[in-house]
Amino acid sequence: MSRPTNRRQDNHKIDWHLPSISSSASAHHMSRELFVLTYGALVAQLCKDYEKDEDVNKYLDRMGYDIGIRLVEDFLARSAVRKCRSYSETVDMIAQVAFKMYLGVTPSVSCSNTTENEFFLMLDKNPLVDFVEELPAGRCSLCYCNLLCGVIRGALEMVHLAAEVTFVQDRLKGDDVTEIGITFLKKLEDKKHKRKK
Repeated sequence: MSRPTNRRQDNHKIDWHLPSISSSASAHHMSRELFVLTYGALVAQLCKDYEKDEDVNKYLDRMGYDIGIRLVEDFLARSAVRKCRSYSETVDMIAQVAFKMYLGVTPSVSCSNTTENEFFLMLDKNPLVDFVEELPAGRCSLCYCNLLCGVIRGALEMVHLAAEVTFVQDRLKGDDVTEIGITFLKKLEDKKHKRKK
């Protein structure tokens, strides 16, 4: 087959005018904002796909878990942190380094019990809800940001720490603060077989 000879090929030049990014901080802000908008669209679609809030919450948690098990390698490579020696150090690392690195916020940390395995991250500002004023109508059990719980749980599991991670308080549900609870369950055993002497 040959091309018709009377057809003219038009080479149009498209002139794109993108905002210049003068610093990596601006790039991080733009990518964070894009993530927040995309996340909102994802939650909206899940609300259409699933009738029950519990199903949406489980899906977001599972998705976050999958992200967390992959994100921990990036976190360890980019942050060059040392191994944490206690649950308290681990939670401080999550709050002061990981949240700051990926979401641009630093939650405050509190410990609630004497065994020091139960901690709370209080977020004065939650970037995932920057463009959300309230939960969708009829969705009072929805944990809009449940992805965060899954990310934390998945990342902790990859460093051999089992934890239950849940939202304790949520501004989208009328609470004064957004609070994530982390309860360390036990240290996961390494899968290496130890030699008998």
